[in-house]
Amino acid sequence: MKILVTGAKGFVGQNLCAQLKNIRDGKAKCYGEVAVEEIFEYDIDSTAEELDAYCREADFVFNLAGVNRPQNQDDFMKGNFGFASVLLDTLKKYGNKCPVMISSSIQATLAGRFGTSEYGKSKKAGEELMFQYSEETGAKVLVYRFPNLFGKWCRPNYNSAVATFCNNIAHDLPIQVNDASVELELLYIDDLVDEMMAALKGEEHHCEFDGVETVLTENGKYCASPVTHKVTLGEIVDLLNQFKDQPRTQLIPEIPFNSFAKKLYSTYLSYLPKEKVSFPLKMNIDARGSFTELLRSEKCGQVSINISKPGITKGNHWHNTKNEKFLVVSGEGVIRFRKPDEDNMALINHAYYTWIPYIQLCVCYANLGDFNTSNYYNEKAAEYIPDHPSILQNREYLKDKINK
Repeated sequence: MKILVTGAKGFVGQNLCAQLKNIRDGKAKCYGEVAVEEIFEYDIDSTAEELDAYCREADFVFNLAGVNRPQNQDDFMKGNFGFASVLLDTLKKYGNKCPVMISSSIQATLAGRFGTSEYGKSKKAGEELMFQYSEETGAKVLVYRFPNLFGKWCRPNYNSAVATFCNNIAHDLPIQVNDASVELELLYIDDLVDEMMAALKGEEHHCEFDGVETVLTENGKYCASPVTHKVTLGEIVDLLNQFKDQPRTQLIPEIPFNSFAKKLYSTYLSYLPKEKVSFPLKMNIDARGSFTELLRSEKCGQVSINISKPGITKGNHWHNTKNEKFLVVSGEGVIRFRKPDEDNMALINHAYYTWIPYIQLCVCYANLGDFNTSNYYNEKAAEYIPDHPSILQNREYLKDKINK
Protein backbone atom coordinates (compact mmCIF):
# COMPACT_ATOMS: atom_id res chain seq x y z
CA MET A 1 0.00 0.00 0.00
CA LYS A 2 1.27 3.46 -0.96
CA ILE A 3 0.26 6.10 1.58
CA LEU A 4 0.22 9.88 1.16
CA VAL A 5 0.61 11.96 4.33
CA THR A 6 0.14 15.71 3.95
CA GLY A 7 1.42 17.88 6.77
CA ALA A 8 4.05 15.18 7.28
CA LYS A 9 6.39 17.43 9.29
CA GLY A 10 3.72 18.50 11.76
CA PHE A 11 3.09 16.98 15.17
CA VAL A 12 0.60 14.33 14.04
CA GLY A 13 2.36 13.80 10.72
CA GLN A 14 5.72 13.05 12.33
CA ASN A 15 4.23 10.48 14.67
CA LEU A 16 2.14 8.86 11.95
CA CYS A 17 5.02 8.65 9.48
CA ALA A 18 7.32 7.21 12.14
CA GLN A 19 4.88 4.39 12.84
CA LEU A 20 4.19 3.77 9.15
CA LYS A 21 7.94 3.38 8.65
CA ASN A 22 8.08 0.97 11.58
CA ILE A 23 5.40 -1.12 9.90
CA ARG A 24 7.15 -0.94 6.54
CA ASP A 25 10.46 -2.01 8.09
CA GLY A 26 8.94 -4.86 10.10
CA LYS A 27 9.51 -3.20 13.48
CA ALA A 28 5.83 -2.71 14.40
CA LYS A 29 3.88 -5.94 14.10
CA CYS A 30 0.94 -5.10 16.34
CA TYR A 31 -1.48 -4.01 13.61
CA GLY A 32 -2.11 -7.32 11.89
CA GLU A 33 -2.13 -7.47 8.12
CA VAL A 34 -1.10 -3.92 7.24
CA ALA A 35 1.29 -3.75 4.32
CA VAL A 36 3.09 -0.43 3.81
CA GLU A 37 5.03 -0.31 0.56
CA GLU A 38 5.81 3.40 0.27
CA ILE A 39 5.15 6.59 2.27
CA PHE A 40 4.72 9.86 0.40
CA GLU A 41 5.57 12.70 2.79
CA TYR A 42 4.16 16.05 1.65
CA ASP A 43 4.60 19.34 3.50
CA ILE A 44 4.80 23.07 2.95
CA ASP A 45 8.23 22.82 1.31
CA SER A 46 7.11 20.14 -1.16
CA THR A 47 6.40 20.96 -4.79
CA ALA A 48 3.18 20.89 -6.77
CA GLU A 49 4.81 18.27 -9.00
CA GLU A 50 5.38 16.03 -6.01
CA LEU A 51 1.76 16.34 -4.92
CA ASP A 52 0.69 15.53 -8.45
CA ALA A 53 2.78 12.35 -8.51
CA TYR A 54 1.69 11.29 -5.04
CA CYS A 55 -2.02 11.72 -5.82
CA ARG A 56 -1.64 9.61 -8.93
CA GLU A 57 -0.18 6.64 -7.03
CA ALA A 58 -1.62 6.82 -3.49
CA ASP A 59 -3.77 3.99 -2.12
CA PHE A 60 -4.73 5.99 0.99
CA VAL A 61 -4.47 9.67 1.92
CA PHE A 62 -4.03 11.12 5.40
CA ASN A 63 -4.66 14.85 4.99
CA LEU A 64 -3.10 16.42 8.09
CA ALA A 65 -2.07 19.70 6.45
CA GLY A 66 -3.58 22.83 7.91
CA VAL A 67 -3.08 26.25 9.45
CA ASN A 68 -3.37 26.79 13.22
CA ARG A 69 -2.06 30.26 13.97
CA PRO A 70 -1.84 32.47 10.87
CA GLN A 71 -0.99 36.15 11.04
CA ASN A 72 -4.10 36.92 9.01
CA GLN A 73 -7.52 35.43 9.87
CA ASP A 74 -8.20 34.97 6.14
CA ASP A 75 -5.32 32.49 6.01
CA PHE A 76 -7.40 30.02 8.01
CA MET A 77 -9.67 29.49 5.01
CA LYS A 78 -6.78 29.50 2.54
CA GLY A 79 -4.70 27.02 4.49
CA ASN A 80 -7.44 24.64 5.62
CA PHE A 81 -10.15 24.82 2.96
CA GLY A 82 -7.89 25.92 0.10
CA PHE A 83 -5.36 23.11 0.29
CA ALA A 84 -8.09 20.49 0.74
CA SER A 85 -9.59 21.73 -2.55
CA VAL A 86 -6.24 21.37 -4.34
CA LEU A 87 -5.72 17.89 -2.92
CA LEU A 88 -9.15 16.60 -3.95
CA ASP A 89 -8.94 18.20 -7.41
CA THR A 90 -5.62 16.45 -7.96
CA LEU A 91 -7.07 13.09 -6.94
CA LYS A 92 -10.00 13.69 -9.32
CA LYS A 93 -7.54 14.53 -12.09
CA TYR A 94 -6.22 10.98 -12.00
CA GLY A 95 -9.52 9.31 -11.17
CA ASN A 96 -8.01 8.14 -7.89
CA LYS A 97 -10.87 7.15 -5.58
CA CYS A 98 -8.71 5.93 -2.70
CA PRO A 99 -9.92 6.60 0.86
CA VAL A 100 -9.14 10.07 2.20
CA MET A 101 -8.86 10.93 5.90
CA ILE A 102 -8.98 14.58 6.95
CA SER A 103 -7.96 16.03 10.30
CA SER A 104 -10.56 18.49 11.47
CA SER A 105 -11.13 19.97 14.92
CA ILE A 106 -13.73 19.94 17.64
CA GLN A 107 -14.00 23.65 16.88
CA ALA A 108 -15.73 22.72 13.61
CA THR A 109 -18.85 21.96 15.66
CA LEU A 110 -19.19 25.78 16.00
CA ALA A 111 -20.88 25.03 19.31
CA GLY A 112 -20.59 27.06 22.51
CA ARG A 113 -17.40 29.08 22.73
CA PHE A 114 -16.43 27.93 19.22
CA GLY A 115 -19.41 29.65 17.60
CA THR A 116 -17.36 32.53 16.22
CA SER A 117 -14.09 30.67 15.65
CA GLU A 118 -12.58 31.49 12.26
CA TYR A 119 -10.43 28.38 12.63
CA GLY A 120 -13.55 26.31 13.30
CA LYS A 121 -15.33 27.81 10.28
CA SER A 122 -12.41 26.94 7.99
CA LYS A 123 -12.32 23.38 9.34
CA LYS A 124 -16.09 23.07 8.90
CA ALA A 125 -15.76 24.20 5.29
CA GLY A 126 -13.06 21.57 4.75
CA GLU A 127 -15.37 18.90 6.16
CA GLU A 128 -18.22 19.85 3.85
CA LEU A 129 -15.85 19.80 0.91
CA MET A 130 -14.88 16.24 1.83
CA PHE A 131 -18.46 15.04 2.10
CA GLN A 132 -19.30 16.66 -1.24
CA TYR A 133 -16.27 14.99 -2.81
CA SER A 134 -17.45 11.62 -1.52
CA GLU A 135 -20.90 12.12 -3.02
CA GLU A 136 -19.44 13.12 -6.38
CA THR A 137 -16.82 10.39 -6.70
CA GLY A 138 -17.98 7.57 -4.42
CA ALA A 139 -14.65 7.70 -2.61
CA LYS A 140 -14.59 6.93 1.08
CA VAL A 141 -13.86 9.93 3.29
CA LEU A 142 -13.08 9.86 6.99
CA VAL A 143 -13.55 13.12 8.88
CA TYR A 144 -11.93 13.23 12.32
CA ARG A 145 -12.64 16.11 14.69
CA PHE A 146 -9.67 16.12 17.04
CA PRO A 147 -9.92 17.37 20.62
CA ASN A 148 -6.75 18.71 22.29
CA LEU A 149 -3.78 16.53 21.33
CA PHE A 150 -0.66 15.79 23.35
CA GLY A 151 2.41 13.58 23.17
CA LYS A 152 6.02 13.52 22.05
CA TRP A 153 7.22 16.05 19.45
CA CYS A 154 4.37 18.49 20.07
CA ARG A 155 5.58 22.06 19.74
CA PRO A 156 5.55 23.98 23.06
CA ASN A 157 4.41 27.59 23.44
CA TYR A 158 2.24 27.23 20.35
CA ASN A 159 -1.25 25.73 20.65
CA SER A 160 -0.91 22.94 23.24
CA ALA A 161 -1.05 23.66 26.97
CA VAL A 162 0.26 20.18 27.78
CA ALA A 163 3.30 20.60 25.51
CA THR A 164 4.04 24.01 27.03
CA PHE A 165 3.69 22.74 30.61
CA CYS A 166 5.87 19.68 29.92
CA ASN A 167 8.58 21.71 28.23
CA ASN A 168 8.67 24.53 30.78
CA ILE A 169 8.58 22.32 33.86
CA ALA A 170 11.26 20.02 32.41
CA HIS A 171 13.47 23.06 31.75
CA ASP A 172 12.72 24.86 35.05
CA LEU A 173 10.77 27.59 33.29
CA PRO A 174 7.66 29.26 34.73
CA ILE A 175 4.13 28.30 33.68
CA GLN A 176 0.90 30.23 34.01
CA VAL A 177 -2.42 28.68 35.06
CA ASN A 178 -5.27 31.17 35.34
CA ASP A 179 -7.91 28.64 36.42
CA ALA A 180 -6.77 25.22 37.66
CA SER A 181 -10.33 23.88 37.48
CA VAL A 182 -10.60 24.22 33.69
CA GLU A 183 -11.18 20.77 32.18
CA LEU A 184 -9.68 19.62 28.88
CA GLU A 185 -10.53 16.64 26.71
CA LEU A 186 -7.18 15.21 25.65
CA LEU A 187 -6.22 12.67 23.01
CA TYR A 188 -2.80 11.03 23.30
CA ILE A 189 -0.84 10.87 20.07
CA ASP A 190 -0.20 7.11 20.28
CA ASP A 191 -3.94 6.47 20.71
CA LEU A 192 -4.59 8.66 17.68
CA VAL A 193 -1.99 6.83 15.60
CA ASP A 194 -3.57 3.50 16.60
CA GLU A 195 -6.94 4.81 15.41
CA MET A 196 -5.37 5.93 12.12
CA MET A 197 -3.97 2.45 11.65
CA ALA A 198 -7.48 1.12 12.25
CA ALA A 199 -8.75 3.52 9.57
CA LEU A 200 -6.09 2.22 7.21
CA LYS A 201 -7.54 -1.27 7.70
CA GLY A 202 -11.13 -0.10 7.31
CA GLU A 203 -11.82 -0.51 11.02
CA GLU A 204 -12.29 3.14 11.98
CA HIS A 205 -14.64 4.20 14.79
CA HIS A 206 -17.63 6.37 13.88
CA CYS A 207 -19.44 9.03 15.87
CA GLU A 208 -21.87 11.93 15.93
CA PHE A 209 -21.69 15.12 17.98
CA ASP A 210 -23.95 16.48 20.68
CA GLY A 211 -22.60 20.00 20.81
CA VAL A 212 -18.90 19.45 21.50
CA GLU A 213 -19.45 15.99 23.01
CA THR A 214 -18.39 12.99 20.93
CA VAL A 215 -21.00 10.23 20.81
CA LEU A 216 -19.60 6.99 19.41
CA THR A 217 -22.11 5.27 17.13
CA GLU A 218 -21.60 2.60 14.50
CA ASN A 219 -23.15 4.52 11.61
CA GLY A 220 -21.99 8.01 12.57
CA LYS A 221 -21.12 10.59 9.94
CA TYR A 222 -17.80 11.45 11.57
CA CYS A 223 -14.89 9.42 12.92
CA ALA A 224 -13.17 9.52 16.31
CA SER A 225 -10.60 7.84 18.47
CA PRO A 226 -12.47 5.88 21.17
CA VAL A 227 -9.92 6.73 23.90
CA THR A 228 -9.71 10.27 25.29
CA HIS A 229 -9.11 11.67 28.78
CA LYS A 230 -10.87 14.51 30.59
CA VAL A 231 -8.58 16.19 33.09
CA THR A 232 -8.20 19.61 34.69
CA LEU A 233 -5.25 21.95 34.27
CA GLY A 234 -4.56 21.64 37.99
CA GLU A 235 -4.35 17.84 37.79
CA ILE A 236 -1.94 18.08 34.86
CA VAL A 237 0.37 20.48 36.69
CA ASP A 238 0.28 18.42 39.91
CA LEU A 239 1.36 15.30 38.03
CA LEU A 240 4.12 17.11 36.17
CA ASN A 241 5.53 18.50 39.40
CA GLN A 242 5.59 14.97 40.84
CA PHE A 243 7.50 13.81 37.76
CA LYS A 244 9.93 16.68 38.12
CA ASP A 245 10.57 15.85 41.79
CA GLN A 246 11.34 12.19 41.10
CA PRO A 247 15.16 12.56 41.21
CA ARG A 248 14.80 14.09 44.67
CA THR A 249 12.02 11.91 46.10
CA GLN A 250 12.84 8.76 44.08
CA LEU A 251 9.08 8.28 44.11
CA ILE A 252 7.25 7.10 40.99
CA PRO A 253 3.65 8.34 41.00
CA GLU A 254 0.86 5.92 40.29
CA ILE A 255 0.81 5.45 36.50
CA PRO A 256 -1.52 2.50 35.76
CA PHE A 257 -1.55 0.93 32.30
CA ASN A 258 -3.32 3.07 29.68
CA SER A 259 -4.01 5.82 32.23
CA PHE A 260 -3.66 9.51 31.50
CA ALA A 261 -0.88 9.71 34.09
CA LYS A 262 1.18 7.08 32.25
CA LYS A 263 0.76 8.88 28.93
CA LEU A 264 1.60 12.24 30.47
CA TYR A 265 4.71 10.72 32.11
CA SER A 266 5.92 9.41 28.73
CA THR A 267 5.25 12.82 27.21
CA TYR A 268 7.11 14.65 29.98
CA LEU A 269 10.17 12.43 29.56
CA SER A 270 10.35 13.37 25.86
CA TYR A 271 10.89 17.02 26.86
CA LEU A 272 13.65 16.40 29.42
CA PRO A 273 17.03 17.90 28.48
CA LYS A 274 19.79 15.31 28.16
CA GLU A 275 21.53 16.38 31.35
CA LYS A 276 18.40 15.57 33.37
CA VAL A 277 17.77 12.10 31.98
CA SER A 278 20.23 10.62 34.50
CA PHE A 279 20.62 11.77 38.09
CA PRO A 280 22.86 10.85 41.05
CA LEU A 281 21.78 8.38 43.75
CA LYS A 282 22.70 8.27 47.41
CA MET A 283 24.92 5.25 48.18
CA ASN A 284 24.98 4.29 51.86
CA ILE A 285 28.40 2.72 52.52
CA ASP A 286 29.74 0.89 55.58
CA ALA A 287 32.25 -1.88 56.33
CA ARG A 288 29.86 -4.54 55.00
CA GLY A 289 29.38 -2.97 51.55
CA SER A 290 26.72 -0.54 50.35
CA PHE A 291 22.98 -0.07 49.96
CA THR A 292 21.46 2.20 47.28
CA GLU A 293 17.76 2.88 46.83
CA LEU A 294 16.85 3.34 43.14
CA LEU A 295 13.11 3.97 42.99
CA ARG A 296 10.12 3.92 45.31
CA SER A 297 6.41 3.74 44.59
CA GLU A 298 3.45 4.74 46.71
CA LYS A 299 1.90 1.29 46.77
CA CYS A 300 4.44 -1.26 45.57
CA GLY A 301 7.57 -0.76 47.66
CA GLN A 302 11.00 0.00 46.28
CA VAL A 303 13.84 -1.23 44.10
CA SER A 304 17.36 -1.12 45.52
CA ILE A 305 20.87 -2.46 45.01
CA ASN A 306 22.70 -4.16 47.84
CA ILE A 307 26.45 -4.79 47.45
CA SER A 308 28.00 -7.11 50.03
CA LYS A 309 31.68 -7.75 50.54
CA PRO A 310 32.90 -11.40 50.50
CA GLY A 311 32.05 -13.32 53.66
CA ILE A 312 29.60 -10.69 54.88
CA THR A 313 26.16 -11.58 56.21
CA LYS A 314 23.41 -8.98 56.08
CA GLY A 315 19.89 -9.11 57.36
CA ASN A 316 19.27 -11.00 60.60
CA HIS A 317 15.90 -9.34 61.09
CA TRP A 318 12.33 -9.89 60.01
CA HIS A 319 9.37 -7.86 58.73
CA ASN A 320 5.82 -8.36 59.92
CA THR A 321 4.10 -7.17 56.73
CA LYS A 322 6.81 -6.78 54.09
CA ASN A 323 7.66 -9.15 51.24
CA GLU A 324 11.14 -8.89 49.74
CA LYS A 325 12.48 -10.37 46.50
CA PHE A 326 16.22 -10.80 45.95
CA LEU A 327 18.21 -11.47 42.79
CA VAL A 328 21.96 -12.10 42.71
CA VAL A 329 23.20 -10.37 39.55
CA SER A 330 26.96 -10.53 40.11
CA GLY A 331 29.24 -12.82 42.09
CA GLU A 332 27.92 -15.62 44.27
CA GLY A 333 25.53 -15.39 47.15
CA VAL A 334 22.91 -17.29 49.05
CA ILE A 335 19.60 -15.75 50.08
CA ARG A 336 17.71 -17.47 52.89
CA PHE A 337 14.29 -16.78 54.36
CA ARG A 338 13.34 -18.38 57.64
CA LYS A 339 10.66 -18.23 60.29
CA PRO A 340 11.61 -17.26 63.85
CA ASP A 341 11.77 -20.29 66.17
CA GLU A 342 8.25 -20.90 67.42
CA ASP A 343 9.38 -21.71 70.97
CA ASN A 344 11.90 -19.03 71.81
CA MET A 345 11.72 -16.67 68.80
CA ALA A 346 15.47 -17.17 68.31
CA LEU A 347 16.67 -15.94 64.94
CA ILE A 348 20.17 -17.41 64.89
CA ASN A 349 20.85 -20.73 63.20
CA HIS A 350 24.59 -20.96 62.66
CA ALA A 351 24.23 -23.58 59.93
CA TYR A 352 22.84 -20.87 57.66
CA TYR A 353 26.06 -18.89 58.06
CA THR A 354 28.51 -21.74 57.75
CA TRP A 355 27.97 -24.92 55.75
CA ILE A 356 24.43 -24.65 54.31
CA PRO A 357 25.31 -21.89 51.79
CA TYR A 358 28.20 -24.01 50.52
CA ILE A 359 25.95 -27.04 50.10
CA GLN A 360 23.44 -24.95 48.19
CA LEU A 361 26.17 -23.66 45.89
CA CYS A 362 27.39 -27.20 45.43
CA VAL A 363 23.94 -28.26 44.22
CA CYS A 364 23.53 -25.18 42.01
CA TYR A 365 26.81 -25.74 40.16
CA ALA A 366 26.11 -29.44 39.78
CA ASN A 367 22.80 -28.57 38.13
CA LEU A 368 24.70 -26.22 35.81
CA GLY A 369 27.11 -29.00 34.89
CA ASP A 370 30.11 -27.28 36.51
CA PHE A 371 31.17 -30.26 38.59
CA ASN A 372 34.63 -28.97 39.58
CA THR A 373 33.14 -25.85 41.18
CA SER A 374 30.41 -27.99 42.71
CA ASN A 375 33.06 -30.19 44.31
CA TYR A 376 34.93 -27.13 45.58
CA TYR A 377 31.88 -25.91 47.52
CA ASN A 378 31.13 -29.39 48.83
CA GLU A 379 34.62 -29.53 50.33
CA LYS A 380 34.18 -26.04 51.81
CA ALA A 381 31.07 -27.31 53.57
CA ALA A 382 33.04 -30.35 54.75
CA GLU A 383 35.32 -28.05 56.73
CA TYR A 384 32.35 -27.58 59.11
CA ILE A 385 30.66 -31.00 58.96
CA PRO A 386 33.14 -33.52 57.49
CA ASP A 387 31.03 -36.60 58.22
CA HIS A 388 27.61 -35.24 57.34
CA PRO A 389 25.61 -37.58 55.04
CA SER A 390 25.12 -34.82 52.49
CA ILE A 391 28.88 -34.30 52.19
CA LEU A 392 29.53 -37.99 51.73
CA GLN A 393 26.70 -38.39 49.22
CA ASN A 394 27.92 -35.45 47.16
CA ARG A 395 31.47 -36.83 47.09
CA GLU A 396 30.21 -40.16 45.81
CA TYR A 397 28.11 -38.44 43.13
CA LEU A 398 30.94 -36.16 41.99
CA LYS A 399 33.91 -38.47 42.10
CA ASP A 400 33.57 -39.67 38.49
CA LYS A 401 32.55 -36.27 37.14
CA ILE A 402 35.33 -33.99 38.31
CA ASN A 403 38.65 -33.45 36.58
CA LYS A 404 41.42 -35.13 38.49
